Amino acid sequence: MQNPFHPVQIKQCPFCGGTEFVYGYQGGYGVVIREGSMLAAGQNLHHIICRNCGSVVHSYVDNPEKLLKRSDRKR
Repeated sequence: MQNPFHPVQIKQCPFCGGTEFVYGYQGGYGVVIREGSMLAAGQNLHHIICRNCGSVVHSYVDNPEKLLKRSDRKR
């Protein structure tokens, strides 16, 4: 399964062998914030979940670059 926002293809669950997946995300207080930075805006954590066993097969954020310090970001 291909997520339109993230180029990782998941074809089979590594835990049960299932081939059907759903997308979900964690927002609100479950956002990802760079370690050591409580003031930075967080990002939602997206999940690809197996419909058969419920395992989270893959997780990602849309903009990993935003988790870096400003001085370490690509320009």
